[in-house]
Amino acid sequence: MADRVPEKPRRASTKTADNANGEVKLLSGGNPQIAKADGDAPVQAYIAAMPEWKSDVGRRLDDLIVRTLPDVRKAVRWNSPFYGVEGQGWFLSYHVFTRYVKVTFLNGSSLDPLPPVESKDKDTRYYHIHEDGAVDEELVEHWIRQAAAIPGWKGFDTL
Repeated sequence: MADRVPEKPRRASTKTADNANGEVKLLSGGNPQIAKADGDAPVQAYIAAMPEWKSDVGRRLDDLIVRTLPDVRKAVRWNSPFYGVEGQGWFLSYHVFTRYVKVTFLNGSSLDPLPPVESKDKDTRYYHIHEDGAVDEELVEHWIRQAAAIPGWKGFDTL
């Protein structure tokens, strides 16, 4: 019996998704690789490139955030959309994973009730949105209002 050669481990997916700006590389878990930029356009490019059901989640989140805070600032950093308030800092981000979209409340430990998922960072809390999971938009809106009203994260610029 011949010796079997072990297969090489598979690498993370590097599929691409079409959007209005051309081809966008999807990183591990399907997270779109979008260049660092400020404003609505890069956030919309990120949302358009989110794979499968996740792009609907991105649109719903973006709509809810803008409806709640019409003057919200937007940016893409580290392949994730960020939302902030001028003079207050960044309060929310989200990121695509294989089985869910992770909504990050950068000052989530100050919110009441606390978003359900803990972080290694004492200030950060997460809310995961799964394909088959309902989103409590009223609760998320409540967190958005609270998070935007308190000093946020000022880690990558002087928002």
